[in-house]
Amino acid sequence: MGTPRNQYELEYYAKGYQAIIGLDEAGRGPMAGELVVAGVIFPKHFYDERINDSKKLTKKKRDELFSFICDNAIAYHIEVISVADVDKLNVYQASKIGMEKCVQALQCEGLFALTDAMPLHYLDHLSIIKGDQLSISIAGASILAKVTRDRMMEEHDKTYPEYGFASHKGYVTKKHIQALDEFGVTPIHRKSFKPVLMRMEKQLSFDI
Repeated sequence: MGTPRNQYELEYYAKGYQAIIGLDEAGRGPMAGELVVAGVIFPKHFYDERINDSKKLTKKKRDELFSFICDNAIAYHIEVISVADVDKLNVYQASKIGMEKCVQALQCEGLFALTDAMPLHYLDHLSIIKGDQLSISIAGASILAKVTRDRMMEEHDKTYPEYGFASHKGYVTKKHIQALDEFGVTPIHRKSFKPVLMRMEKQLSFDI
């Protein structure tokens, strides 16, 4: 058994902080769909071995833990960043702003933030490489963000069934590229992402 995933939480509670918020995002890599950021504050001594990096869990387990986290957290917040804002800000800055909005929504006295490899502009915080594997609070946020985004992409799949969003969730896959070539760019494609931009430029050259 490895190191418990509440080591950082206990360390910063011991330093006198009153609440620890874990922050993570889902959807930085896809070329379609919104970016989702979540923040979670668990009770001081809360621990559950099942809560881990969302990418290491099955869909069924993530769905089960989504409800469990919502029921057991002191507070949580989910922030959705639009495709337009991802294109305008770039995905890194959009992730940072989303995390800061989560902090603002859950702001309380003595708050300390743990983030998954994301330095923030303000607030006492620690940016942890692979934080979703090392901190239960970040892992909880990763599950809320991932499940929320996956559900949104499944809804988009109903609007654009030919693209396969329910299966690849907007990531760059062979099937997605083929659909993009065949059916063109949709309103939920990120126009600043190279595969989409290349096809828009190609289409523009045909239209001229």
